Amino acid sequence: MKSITKYAGLLSALVLCASVARAAESAELWTKNCASCHGKDGAGHTKAGHMKHVKDMTSAEYQKSFTDDQAAARIKEGYKGDNGEEKMKAFGSVLSDAEVKSLVGYVRSLQK
Repeated sequence: MKSITKYAGLLSALVLCASVARAAESAELWTKNCASCHGKDGAGHTKAGHMKHVKDMTSAEYQKSFTDDQAAARIKEGYKGDNGEEKMKAFGSVLSDAEVKSLVGYVRSLQK
């Protein structure tokens, strides 16, 4: 019984370490690919963010306005405004599906 408890504790520690590593990777992806427009905190208070009229991703109301699948599609495919102007470039050729999924999770974590 002691060995089962010991292995369960070890497994829990490994899962926790993996979660922390994924969170750090997500933050790094955000900083590298998204923060220049959306801001480090996701509020969009950057020069580029103001020019593109990006939404405040920390807003609970905004977070409810899209699904995870919609967020992933926008990251992969980019986004054009009503006039056809590129508002967000596509990252599908730059980021793997796992990285996109990680970024969607990070976006969800921005809500206040």
